[in-house]
Amino acid sequence: MNLKTKLALVMMLLLNISLFAQEGYTLTGTVTDETSMPVPGANVVIQNTTTGTSTDFDGNYSITVSNGDVLEFSSIGYAKQEVTINGQQTLDVVLAEDASQLEEVVVVGYGSQKKSDITGSVSSVKSEELNAYPVLNAEQALQGRAAGVVVQSNNGGEPGAPISIKIRGNTSINASSSPLVVVDGFVGASMPQANDIESMEVLKDASATAIYGSRGSNGVILVTTKKGRSGKLSIEANTTYAIQNISNRLDLLNASEFADYQNQIRTNNGVTTPYTQGPANTDWQDLIYRSGSTSNNQVSFSGGSEKINFYASANYFKQDGIIIGSDFERLTFLSNIDAQVTDKLKLGMNLFGSRGIKNGSATQSDGSVSAGGDDVITLALRYAPDQPVYNADGTYTFGNTVGDPVDNPFAVATERIDETKTDNFRANLYANYEILEGLSFKTTFGLSTENQTRGIFFPSILTQTAGGESGRAIVDTDRETSVLSENYLTYTKEFGKSNLTLLGGYSYQKTVSENFFSEATGFISDGFSYYGLGSATNILQPDSSKSEVEIQSQFGRFNYDYDDKYLLTATLRRDGASNFAANEKYALFPSAALGWKVSNENFLKDSKAISNLKFRASYGVTGNPSIGAYQSLSRLETLYASSNGQTVSAVTPEQAENPNLKWESSYQTNFGIDLGLINNRVSVSLDYYNIDTKDLILTDNSITEYLGFSGDDILANVGEINNRGLEIALSTKNILKEDFRWTTDFNIAFNKNEVVSLVNDADLFFDATPSYFSHDRSYVLRVGEEVGLFWGYEYAGVYQGGTVPAGTQTLSGGVAGDPLFADIDGSGDITEADRTTIGNPNPDFTWGFTNNFNYKNLDLSIFFQGSQGGDIFNLTNVQLTNGDANTTSAYYNSAWTPTNTDTNAPRVGNNSNREISSRFVEDGSYIRLKNISLGYTVPANITEKLGLDNLRLSLSAQNLLTITDYSGLDPEVSYYGSGGNNNTSANTAQGFDFGNYPTVRTVTMSLNLKF
Repeated sequence: MNLKTKLALVMMLLLNISLFAQEGYTLTGTVTDETSMPVPGANVVIQNTTTGTSTDFDGNYSITVSNGDVLEFSSIGYAKQEVTINGQQTLDVVLAEDASQLEEVVVVGYGSQKKSDITGSVSSVKSEELNAYPVLNAEQALQGRAAGVVVQSNNGGEPGAPISIKIRGNTSINASSSPLVVVDGFVGASMPQANDIESMEVLKDASATAIYGSRGSNGVILVTTKKGRSGKLSIEANTTYAIQNISNRLDLLNASEFADYQNQIRTNNGVTTPYTQGPANTDWQDLIYRSGSTSNNQVSFSGGSEKINFYASANYFKQDGIIIGSDFERLTFLSNIDAQVTDKLKLGMNLFGSRGIKNGSATQSDGSVSAGGDDVITLALRYAPDQPVYNADGTYTFGNTVGDPVDNPFAVATERIDETKTDNFRANLYANYEILEGLSFKTTFGLSTENQTRGIFFPSILTQTAGGESGRAIVDTDRETSVLSENYLTYTKEFGKSNLTLLGGYSYQKTVSENFFSEATGFISDGFSYYGLGSATNILQPDSSKSEVEIQSQFGRFNYDYDDKYLLTATLRRDGASNFAANEKYALFPSAALGWKVSNENFLKDSKAISNLKFRASYGVTGNPSIGAYQSLSRLETLYASSNGQTVSAVTPEQAENPNLKWESSYQTNFGIDLGLINNRVSVSLDYYNIDTKDLILTDNSITEYLGFSGDDILANVGEINNRGLEIALSTKNILKEDFRWTTDFNIAFNKNEVVSLVNDADLFFDATPSYFSHDRSYVLRVGEEVGLFWGYEYAGVYQGGTVPAGTQTLSGGVAGDPLFADIDGSGDITEADRTTIGNPNPDFTWGFTNNFNYKNLDLSIFFQGSQGGDIFNLTNVQLTNGDANTTSAYYNSAWTPTNTDTNAPRVGNNSNREISSRFVEDGSYIRLKNISLGYTVPANITEKLGLDNLRLSLSAQNLLTITDYSGLDPEVSYYGSGGNNNTSANTAQGFDFGNYPTVRTVTMSLNLKF
């Protein structure tokens, strides 16, 4: 063998050794964009395999490769890049923007569109915004994030409290003003966990919502949950733990101050017997409040291949409320599977389930004395501080020393049982088949069911509430089942400069609701709680009901785009519902919208200053289902009758039918401008809207009463409400450096509503005061005014004695120190005729302001949210200044006396008798530091050694600071009073404060792991 041959063999051997050494080695690198900013979440996949990974927050990646492998780098908005591996140890890739992919895709009803092609008013909230701070309900994360969307807990910081959402104001009086929620295509679904949501779109105008026809007048929230992606299996774990405390409490009198206060009252009222101070000095607020906590733990799995992908998660949430005896826990699971069965057929399934258990403390009571007084909050405020928790024999004290006899708040908080168990399940399946190029057919079938059982037990140890009847138990069960089937065709076609999308389909949904109610008194033992109804000596009349509602629809949409400049959207939906009257079961809901991309015109397309400018205009009609099943029909009601001295059950006609009852309809106009400046470093959206809601469904008691009918209120289409307003959303990218980024998001919304017409244009009066206030009118609906104005006497200061100031008067028998009120009718007496509008609970505007900072591996987010204007009626202060309860230090120290006349607070023990007057109306404006969070993402070189893809730690605080002049516990209030939380009270009883569960201040620690 010659030398050349030997050298060749050695070279081949060395080459083979080198190639062998290169097999299966680890390649690392960073993926950035053209501005050197990291691209997190970019896919890095070995071509023609399922092996892959994704970049971390800083754009770093690590993957095992072999020579000859082709790596594909891709991310939404960027052109895919392919690189062949040839021994590189590190590989940094710069992704170029892809104009065809760059535009954000927004989910709309029954499809999706590029954001630049949207002609309606749509706000998008992404996953990172929804998870900026821990929340029980994803709805809470919307607060302050989308202009024109008002989000509020129905009961402050109560564990498991439902959330109220209103988009562009109240659009009804007697029907719900809550938006329609659509999750992964299922209409009317319950909201999933925030961690499971990929994006949330809020559809606000008719162009966006008319595709949902009769259910679109209050706006639509479209939720898209997370899906799996091709590549390696990804495991993510999120855990948070939070400590919660009350954000505010009232400064009340201690025992000695309370005794002096009661003696002043007796002196002022001519009572010579002094008040006897009790043996204790009890701070009832200290007893009912505690440090609360929440823990939220979630694990998710996702992955897949080119043919199938999946996402699955499980979540456990636990909250111990800041009021003793209140807590909530919930277990949730979600699963998404999508399979590309053939080139033309795609199948998918979405499963969701949850089990929640809520233990509630009594809050927001209607003040019924016969039911034991007030709720825990109000009892703690009004109960005498000189009374102990227990008597000498170990029993609870009760009755209070002044005012109505009630149970003590600690007993109510610890002994009363109020447990609600809720089970939710939803399954939604779909098949999408591409019939021809550009023509596809999608069919979906879904089933959801919700079962809720609430058990309440008042043990006999609560002497005032249930002692006289040896305990009381209530069991209330609700079950709702919904079946949904939707089928639609989508056709897309490009020809020349034109782009056309046609949509047409059919929808059918049936909802069955069932209720079972039972109540009993007289228990041998309290040990059975509400589970022992059979052991009761007195079974009260049970009740049960069932209703069915069916709705079937045909819908279509036309989208046309010419030359990427001129846009047209037209929508039509025809809905038919079983709950409407015989002559009006079907209705049409059309809409049309135009868009003009001015920035694509020749005179602007090369502009460096204006990178985007689009005008939008839309008009359409949407509806509100408005009524429950059978409400348009003639109805019977049950009653007890006496026959031969015995009680018998009977039925009697209750209401006549109205065969012409039709849908409430909202006629909506929207004008919008989208503007982007300096390569979209500054983005602004402005929308002006006008909504006329006509044919309101109200009870028309002006109709002549029919002989033999027990009810004289017949539902009819009478009334109109108008909402109009302006919404502004601003986003800026202030600094975009390699190591430092600063972005800002700001939104503000102005809404003005007006009652346009009512039944005979007569005032409608309602009441939201506790029942023992002995008032039947506390707010009014009046033509030409905003919804829900406070109604009462106009407070004119304190009477100083002598001649009464002109135009004012005291209540009958008033003396120096008593309140003065405006004598509006000039009669010389204060009567019902002197009541007037005394406040407006509707805010002038609401806003949200977020700043996000990123420095290397650190991130800081600061989120402010607020409301300007909007009065609050402080019913708590009405109670606490009446003299038959404890009171605030502020009133005690400022009340009028012969030596303290320069004050606006009447004497203690005055003759006001819980008057409803402007004295208790306060400005409800506030600015709240909703969230501040600091996070740290562990560098990739450390997480790799730990076997992790990503590790992030964060510390955040919620409701840390509130700036407000309101003297109550919190300016975000929603007390519905004796009217209950029905549609009418939710729409019209606004701004009342009495016994609400307090808002909590929270400090949260979070950990995020990705494998």
